[in-house]
Amino acid sequence: MLQTDTSDWLFDEHDRASMRIALEQARLAAERDEVPVGAVITNGGTIIAQAGNQRQTIHDPSAHAEILVLRRAGEKLHDWRLETSTLYVTLEPCPMCIAACRQARLALVIWGATDPVMGACGARIDLAEDQRLGPPLAHRGGLYAEESREILTSFFAKKRKSS
Repeated sequence: MLQTDTSDWLFDEHDRASMRIALEQARLAAERDEVPVGAVITNGGTIIAQAGNQRQTIHDPSAHAEILVLRRAGEKLHDWRLETSTLYVTLEPCPMCIAACRQARLALVIWGATDPVMGACGARIDLAEDQRLGPPLAHRGGLYAEESREILTSFFAKKRKSS
């Protein structure tokens, strides 16, 4: 089920602080002319990896912020299993990214804005909870959704204006 409630009981200060860093990663991605999506992974209350989209920069269709941050977290922890880690991402993950999150065995995914086109946590399709793929992946959306959406909206408005 898609959750977009940002009530105080749903997200704590650690969640908010982590998402603010993900928002900064999204802004940095926009400065590189990348679709502005940022991601952070925490483990035990500590940020262990952060990234923004780099598809244009490194010419890699899989270089979504989520994929990059999963790789960095695995390298730092010396394990592909991130069972006690939480991913914060400014946009609801796409099918590729949510599948990677499930493969990494993340404890939780928290995202900002929903993605009505490619969202795989309930907006378009729900691969996070699809039991045919194994145990469901815990997820919550809507944290700093307006800020996340504004960064994306502004980026694409500038792109349209310059074309």
